[in-house]
Amino acid sequence: MMTLKVNGRDHQVDAEPDTPLLYVLRNDLALNAAKFGCGLGQCGSCTVIVDGKAVLSCVTPLVLVEGKQVTTLEGLGTVAAPAPIQRAFMEEQAAQCGYCIAGMMMRAQALLMRNPKPSDAQIRAELEPNLCRCGTHMRILRAVHRAARLMDTADAASDRSVR
Repeated sequence: MMTLKVNGRDHQVDAEPDTPLLYVLRNDLALNAAKFGCGLGQCGSCTVIVDGKAVLSCVTPLVLVEGKQVTTLEGLGTVAAPAPIQRAFMEEQAAQCGYCIAGMMMRAQALLMRNPKPSDAQIRAELEPNLCRCGTHMRILRAVHRAARLMDTADAASDRSVR
């Protein structure tokens, strides 16, 4: 039995330490935003955030995330109250088939947590490991910039309310 911290909650899971995190997220915790794409860590559709860093969950064994905070797309926001990154991707209509989008959003979220105002080049470099064949790359780029502005606005509003 292992304890995983996922989306701010502790979960007891009965799995072998070498079980890929993706399998537990999808099969045991019913968190299905992270997708099984290649199973080899080459497509990025399984990306989640572990302690602030984008991680390919299909090749990350549970033993490496025990005691760390795992965040999936479901942990960022809800349909009624989407997180800035989710809202931006919807507003820019950045998804076409949608298979890669959860991984793209998670990798972009990790970038924005480190760098709240990334350049186009920085966004492209960060998203490079995630494959997308739909051709919405320019919309994705705009969505990340929009999310950065939304996060900046939310931070400014929060600062004003504290005063």
